[in-house]
Amino acid sequence: MLKKMTPKTLTLCAFGIALNIVGSNLALFLHLPLYLDTLGTMLCAALLGPLLGMLVGASTALFVGLTTDVFSLYYSPIQLLIGAIVGLLFKYLRSPKKWQILSVAGVISLPGTLTSTAITYFLFNGITSSGSSMLVQLLSGLGLQKALAIFLVQLGTDYLDRLLTFYLVLLIVSALKKRQLFTA
Repeated sequence: MLKKMTPKTLTLCAFGIALNIVGSNLALFLHLPLYLDTLGTMLCAALLGPLLGMLVGASTALFVGLTTDVFSLYYSPIQLLIGAIVGLLFKYLRSPKKWQILSVAGVISLPGTLTSTAITYFLFNGITSSGSSMLVQLLSGLGLQKALAIFLVQLGTDYLDRLLTFYLVLLIVSALKKRQLFTA
């Protein structure tokens, strides 16, 4: 169930979308093998719950897809998955502990990895706007089957991206709660 939409909630959602857009475009323009497009999704999911996290992720995919990177539209299911998973993790674990970061990053990234592997393989034959496409082409050129190359690259890049992003979210949520700036 959605909470009442307050100015604070709307502002945080808009800020989350902006964070995602900046991160996404930074990764796109620098051809990074990371995506940096889910910080706002995870932050809103952690603070506001899975539905608003999913809304932020879907809004980001739509905006970025219509402005700077059309591939983003096709990967919107990953944003939805991340919003749902992070929101549920924070709902049931409250605030995951630092020692749980490695395993939680795996829980967050694996469903998206499987989904993005299928999207990348079936829709784009391994070539997207992401810097990780270069790694896929390299592995394929070395003789690895394309689907396996895509999966391995997605597994590594997704996990690293989600690990970094989730750690930042934990730091931000912890700082907000210590200063009592946000009580969700």
